[in-house]
Amino acid sequence: MYYLRLSFLKREKINPQSVATSRQMLEAVPETVNNSSDNLKNLFELPVIFYVLCIFLFITQKVDSVNLVLAYCFVIFRIGHSVIHCTYNKVIHRFFVYMLSSFILWALVIRSILLTINI
Repeated sequence: MYYLRLSFLKREKINPQSVATSRQMLEAVPETVNNSSDNLKNLFELPVIFYVLCIFLFITQKVDSVNLVLAYCFVIFRIGHSVIHCTYNKVIHRFFVYMLSSFILWALVIRSILLTINI
């Protein structure tokens, strides 16, 4: 993200102070440069639930092979989402990968709840 933005600003001779706010940056910089910033914002949505869930599973000693497979699948699909978002950014592809990762995460959440209450 920083490399793309800084190299664009330098190449286009844009004063960094003129893009001090996110709105100014969006107006001055093309989407291809801003996609990585949007992707970083996405990593503070569903993945935060995943991070907390992983800590919870570790602390409660509920980590098993099924949880590991689900966790790795979630991570793989999130990597795929980031790759799509930061490269060619086809929305339908990005949404499909996002949807799959969401379903996997919610399966992991539900399974973790059921394991915790011993159902």
